Parts: sequence; structure tokens; C-alpha cells
Amino acid sequence: MPIRTTEPAPAAEVAAVDRGGDPAARARRTERARNWARRAPLLPALVFLVIVTQLPFVATVVISFTRWNALAPENRGFAAFDNYRAVFTDPAMRASVGTTVLLTVTVVLVSLLLGLGLALLLDRGFRGRGIVRTLLITPFLVVPVASALLWKHALYNASYGLLNGSLTWIWRLFGSDDPPQPDWMTDSPLAAVEVSLIWQWTPFMMLILLAGLQSRATDAIEAARMDGASAFDIFRYLTLPHLRRYLELAALLGTVYVVQNFDAVFTITSGGLGTANLPYTIYQTFYQAHDYGRASAQGVVVVLCSLLVATFALRTVSSLLREEVTR
Repeated sequence: MPIRTTEPAPAAEVAAVDRGGDPAARARRTERARNWARRAPLLPALVFLVIVTQLPFVATVVISFTRWNALAPENRGFAAFDNYRAVFTDPAMRASVGTTVLLTVTVVLVSLLLGLGLALLLDRGFRGRGIVRTLLITPFLVVPVASALLWKHALYNASYGLLNGSLTWIWRLFGSDDPPQPDWMTDSPLAAVEVSLIWQWTPFMMLILLAGLQSRATDAIEAARMDGASAFDIFRYLTLPHLRRYLELAALLGTVYVVQNFDAVFTITSGGLGTANLPYTIYQTFYQAHDYGRASAQGVVVVLCSLLVATFALRTVSSLLREEVTR
């Protein structure tokens, strides 16, 4: 029997397939082109973001593995994990961790409670609510250094501050010429920093919780009122469960920002009297001790811890967005 051989495909057919004759392949290429067309305008911003944020962080990580002190330039070299070992064994660093935790927990919790109360107040209708809302937001818009200077000189100052001036006026109303004149920044240094930060961050918490209150389903609240539920019962069984995600988001975002706070500590107490937190300790290591390697290791540790908190914050934001989409 004659053997039947397969003839090769004509060159024209091969060329047609190579040029995209297959509809499925052509559709895939078109979809890829459209995706790149949508993403191309974002590339300059992405490149700029990488240059501004990621390259300095990579340089910080590299420096953290070096032995680099400006006061001993001849002793410069590779230090492996010595800087990280020093970070976790340094008593000053451990003390600053405790101060940072105490400062952050106090500021976030008190700001959350005050912000919740103000949000509940602004959720009600009353005359002048827009003006009151603007005034309550104002502390968050003040520059942090200006806010710290305001509290240090206009309020806390023992000689001419508003707090001691108010005590003098009150005591004189009752006929006393010997009012107490405490030195707030010396007697309660950490509390002085905490109060200034609470004043600054309460409006931030209020805005997030107010947004949560205004996203409630009004029909459920009206039904509860018609069934005879009290205001406390509505708050406990309807409002508070609805605000759970918003409370988590506000607490996580507040934690990320307060952990990194440097302005209030530097301006009000200069890190003295047990108020040095992690950012101020890194500042001391870098600018006063000139130990660039150890300061970089401290910065890397703080960034990694902040990323853990930020991860939970992003998950909370994602869950909120999913809930809004499914409504």
C-alpha cells in the first residue's frame, strides 16, 4: 500500500496564525493591551513612590547591618546582627517600648471614648450643628508642632499658662491668695503629652465613628423605638454592634499614627522624665549618639511592628468596603 504522507501547511496559513488569526489568541492580546492602557498612566506615580519610599527603606536595612558611628569612623564595617542584638538588649530601648505602649493605649482609648460621645452628639439634629462640627474638627487640622507648642506655653506653663491662671482666679473667688501652682510638665510629664495628643486625635476618631453612625439602617432603629426600646437598648443592641468595625478601624489607624508620634514628645518634654518613646529614642541614637547602624536597626524594628498593625487596619477597611458593596 502506498504510504500517505502529511503535507506541510501552506506558508500563508502559518503566517495568518502568527498574525493572530486565532480569535481566542487575538482576544487575549486585546484584553492585555486594554489592561496595560489602564495601568500605564499609573506607572510614573508607582516609580516615584518606589524611589521615595522603598529605596530609602532598603538603604536603611543595609545600614542596619553595618557598624557605623560618626564618632568612631575608623571602626566602620559589617556588623551582621550585632545592631539588632543591641536593640533588643538595650535598657533604654525596652523602657521606650513600655512608654510607647502606655502612651499609645491611653491616647487611643480615651480618644475613642470621647470621639464616640461627640459622634453621638453630632448625630442628633440641633441648631448650629454644622458650626459645632467644624469647631470640633479644628484640633485635628492644627499642625502637630504648633499644637504641642500651644499646650506647652499657653496651657502648661507654670508662670503664665492658662491652667495655673484659672487656678489663681478660682482661688481668689474664694478669698485665697495662695493658689496651687503646679508645674504640669514636671509633675506629670507623660500625662501632659497624653492630654495634648488626646485633644489632637479625638476629632479623627469622631469623624470615623460619625460616618459609621450615619450609615445605620434607620428602619431598624424606628422599629425598635416603636417596640418600646429605650435609647440605651438601641445603643447597646443596634448601634454598638454596627459600630464595631468602625471602632476597630479608628483604633488601628490611631495606633499606627500615635506610635510614630515624635512632635509632642520632642516639643513638650524633650524626651525627659520617662517620656521618651520609640521615635524619640531613634532620634537620640541617630542625632546625639551618631550611631547610624543601631538607629537604622531600631527604625527597621519599628517599621515592621507598624506594618503588623497596618495589616490589620487594611483588613478592617476591606471588610467595611465589602459590607458597603453588599448592601
